[in-house]
Amino acid sequence: MSPKSGTPKKNLMLFAGRSHVELAEEVAKHLNVTITPQTLHSFANGEIYVRFQESVRGTDAFVLQSFSPPINEWIMEQLIMVDALKRGSAKRITAIVPFYPYSRQDKKHKGREPISARLIADLFKTAGADRILTVDLHTAQIQGFFDGPVDHLHGQNVLAKYINDNYGDEDIAVVSPDSGRVRLAEKWAQQLGDRPIAFIHKTRDPDKPNQAVANRVVGDVKGKLCVLIDDMIDTGGTITKAADALKDAGAGDVVIASTHGILSDPATERLSKAPVREVVVTNTLPIPEEKRFPKLTVLSIAPLLARAIQEVFEDGSVTSLFDGSA
Repeated sequence: MSPKSGTPKKNLMLFAGRSHVELAEEVAKHLNVTITPQTLHSFANGEIYVRFQESVRGTDAFVLQSFSPPINEWIMEQLIMVDALKRGSAKRITAIVPFYPYSRQDKKHKGREPISARLIADLFKTAGADRILTVDLHTAQIQGFFDGPVDHLHGQNVLAKYINDNYGDEDIAVVSPDSGRVRLAEKWAQQLGDRPIAFIHKTRDPDKPNQAVANRVVGDVKGKLCVLIDDMIDTGGTITKAADALKDAGAGDVVIASTHGILSDPATERLSKAPVREVVVTNTLPIPEEKRFPKLTVLSIAPLLARAIQEVFEDGSVTSLFDGSA
């Protein structure tokens, strides 16, 4: 619909930090826009400078940054970009955060610990972000940390379609790596055609990060192709131990599907040696060539992000993108 006489035309502008330019360029292509040119560099002491080369006054601004190492530097860069947009009189600022940083620090396990995921939300709000658009939060409660709309997209559609297209004819069981993600496994099972589910009973010591003990498989996986799902793969310890437990329980084969491929060392080595047929992740985070291996498949999240951006810009509905039913 054409804007009423005297009403300025809405203007979508896409901005990108330096952490994952490839993803930003792909999103821009899907939106049929160009990334707004900017001057962005770091001084010798590590301080960051940004200046946009075009007017941003009255625009609907979308700022994309993905948080791979050095995470803290990229967080600061996006905050500075948001601040520059606010001071440049952008009408609305959406921070696109494909992988939400510090998401595993969403509650206090012991006294005198921070809730860092809440701090990140507060920083975005203080910088001037009106809205956050993110993919597969580690826990849904993080949505409540930000005082404004949070568009929580799900990578399940992208991953499940790939699994259906490539393994749909096989006898599949959907497996959660722990009891806390059984509900997610149920959603996956429905999307893959009412498949059976199982989970790994495990223990974790809060004093030892990135370490878990896979104890036993709960559910029937004998002879089945087990689709082992999780929201992220960091060092690969948890997911590879789960794969070992599945094979010990008689699983025919294992395929790992995860949204965020963090792949901190020694994840590549572990996954390469793991008893799995394929590891499928999305490109919410950049995965350099040295972290890639023959079993790894990387799917693009750009079409989903672009669709969500378009819906937000047009004040449309993104509900179907939230619940994975699109």
